[in-house]
Amino acid sequence: MFNLGLSVLSLARFQFAMTTIFHFFFVPTSIGMGLMVAIMETAYVITKKQIYKSMTKFWGKIFLLSFAVGVVTGLIQEFQFGMNWSNYSRFMGDIFGAPLAIEALLAFFLESTFLGIWMFTWDKMKPVWHALMIWLVFIGSVLSALWILAANSFMQHPVGYAINKKTGHAVMTSFSAIVANKQLWYEFPHVIFGAFVTGSFIVAGLSAIMLFRKKSPEFFRKSMRLGLIIGLLSCGGSFLSGDSQMVYLQHDQPMKFAADEGIYQNVKSPAPWTVVQISDNKTKRGYGKIEIPYLLDILSYHKLSGSVKGMDSVNAELHKKYDKKFGKHMNYYVATNTLFYSFRIMAGGAGALGLLAILGLWFSRKKKDTIMKQKWLTFLLSIATIGPWIINSCGWLITELGRQPWVVYGLYPTAAAVSPSTSAGEVLFTNIIYFVVFATLAAFMIMYSLKILNKGPKAVGDNDNYDLEDPFSKEAFK
Repeated sequence: MFNLGLSVLSLARFQFAMTTIFHFFFVPTSIGMGLMVAIMETAYVITKKQIYKSMTKFWGKIFLLSFAVGVVTGLIQEFQFGMNWSNYSRFMGDIFGAPLAIEALLAFFLESTFLGIWMFTWDKMKPVWHALMIWLVFIGSVLSALWILAANSFMQHPVGYAINKKTGHAVMTSFSAIVANKQLWYEFPHVIFGAFVTGSFIVAGLSAIMLFRKKSPEFFRKSMRLGLIIGLLSCGGSFLSGDSQMVYLQHDQPMKFAADEGIYQNVKSPAPWTVVQISDNKTKRGYGKIEIPYLLDILSYHKLSGSVKGMDSVNAELHKKYDKKFGKHMNYYVATNTLFYSFRIMAGGAGALGLLAILGLWFSRKKKDTIMKQKWLTFLLSIATIGPWIINSCGWLITELGRQPWVVYGLYPTAAAVSPSTSAGEVLFTNIIYFVVFATLAAFMIMYSLKILNKGPKAVGDNDNYDLEDPFSKEAFK
């Protein structure tokens, strides 16, 4: 049944990639939208202006949708550990147990409990206490991400463990070492700033769609400006945190770093940065290069000198280090073209969003009809709604594909992690089922979000009659 020549390993990896990317559409969305809604309600508490309360309720509806779908997709993703990756679950169970239990019992319960209170107490609590509830929801979502990333960071850079000689499984020896993992504290800020970019540009982009259609201009202009302000700041934070993470990676996972830059042979200063190239792992060469002189030195070391190891040298070092334990058959070269262009889409996309934020803020700074006259800009901002999801997906492709052939770097090969009793037909069948479920959820999410968007502020009973001041300007707070 379903015998298409596909292996259990390839199908299981595809399933994990599919479910992770789809789930990660909604994780940063709910974190980022949680921040946006919390800021909007805080503005209402400070100013007492009805428009901020209406913005909070309106964008809160879309936030609740993303939260609900994120929970469902997260549950589906966890099923895979027992279904497709039982060997991995046995090997990593003692390590994963603590952070995932804390995430479920503390962070997620904190998030969901206060979300329920926030939803049903609009007219039963003082505004300041009601606003506190959504801030606690936001804090819970950030803490939830922290514990998930603590587990993922162990897979990237294992610390605080020992190998049980009888079972061959990893056991935790230091919980504090796992929490203090350097990989975690490079990865966490970058992911969180990416979530802020996502939430802010969803607000800005959907607002731009309505401005393009000339619907509720003042309501959506204010929403767009707030989204662009937070988005611009978040793009800056994402760039700085990503830069520090890449500098760290060239020492911790040099193969991933070399693949991101498409480098096969060692490069000495002055090192150019390659903009475009087609890599061939068979010939170990890159073709059709377009380069910028000196830029790789600046990106790697923040100065005009330095050297970068190529994939050939890293491959030789890894064989020397691991052949005795795992055998000479291991292939340490990664999906170079995928990583190379994923990195450029991620970095270039963040830069493009930052530029759009600057343009949007400039043209929306005065009268409400100024931005509406810039059809080209509202059109680009509308398209930018999906930009953060593409950027985030590229980031996860780099993170996970760049770690191969390890499921736990240097400890456990991916090929050994799959369930021994699962057939290719079974994994293919669940792939089809999950895809149908995800497509249905996506269709529902898009359909319901568009329904809310088309109603505009009237979706929360607002008469859409406001002054023309900018949000968060001195006049607005008088």
